Formats: sequence, structure tokens, C-alpha cells
Amino acid sequence: MATTAAQSRARDGIGLPGVVLGIGLGGFVDGILLHQILQWHHLLTSTDTDNIGVRYYPPDTVHGLEINTLWDGIFHAFTWLAVLVGLALLYSRVTVRARTWASRALWGWVLVGWGVFNLVEGIVDHHILGIHHVRAGEHQTLYDLGFLALGVLLVVAGWLLQRSAPVVDERRAR
Repeated sequence: MATTAAQSRARDGIGLPGVVLGIGLGGFVDGILLHQILQWHHLLTSTDTDNIGVRYYPPDTVHGLEINTLWDGIFHAFTWLAVLVGLALLYSRVTVRARTWASRALWGWVLVGWGVFNLVEGIVDHHILGIHHVRAGEHQTLYDLGFLALGVLLVVAGWLLQRSAPVVDERRAR
């Protein structure tokens, strides 16, 4: 089925809100699941082998855990702000609320944002800066590469999902 330029603009109008929401939600999953529930890493737990010279704060000392918890909190604040900005952007573009919230286009863009989060966080923090890894120790490179692969998969799946979404004609829905 051919897509007109107007249909394409309508679907892409929620692209930025979806990506920003996905970045925030991806950060929540990383912070809540990997940092807190599984305790595989904190933001600075691999700074003993980092590439930028950040002081090491071992997570098994009170002081080290305090510093890591502080930086985890700063990280969570960033992801929370991303979710708020994404919601504000989405709200500013929503004219047919029920259709937009239920659309494959929105959730496809959310998946793209989540994948972008994984790719940026994985490349910058795990590989370039080396300040932490998904799971430090044996097989850490495999865990880090798996995190990147999940990011690529989310970007591709989200892109395909948003491309398959039917176009909402806002003029007819009013």
C-alpha cells in the first residue's frame, strides 16, 4: 500500500515523543532491573578499569555504595526527565488521544527510543568510558555485546512496527 506524504507526516509526528519516551523507559529498565533488583552493576562499579580515570568506588564498602547510589540516582533523574519530556511532547501533538495511545506508531517509536538508549549507554558507558559493564567479571564482554544486540533489535523492531501502523486521519476523527 502506497503512503502519501501527508500520511507519512502524520505517522512521523509522534516520532520524537516516542523516541524520547523510549530513552527514558529504557533507562528505567536498566536502572531498576540491572542496578537495583539484580545488582549486576551501578553507574561507577567498573571505574577500577575505566578509560577516563574516574576514582574507583567499590560497591562492597559503605562509602563506595553511597557514591554509586548517588550516581544511580542522578542517572534515574535523567531518565525520569526524559519520560516527562516525552510525555509533554506527546501531549502537545495529541489531538485524537485514544487513537494515538493505542497506535503501533507510538509504541514502535518507543521501542526505537529504548534501543537508542541501549546503544548509547552501551557504547559510551560500557565500551568507550568503561565505567561499568552489564555484568562485570567473567563473560562481561558477552553481556555488554548482548546489551548492544538487544538495542539493535529494539531499534529495528520499533522501526518496522511504526512503519506498519495505519495512518490516523485527524481531520476525520474530530
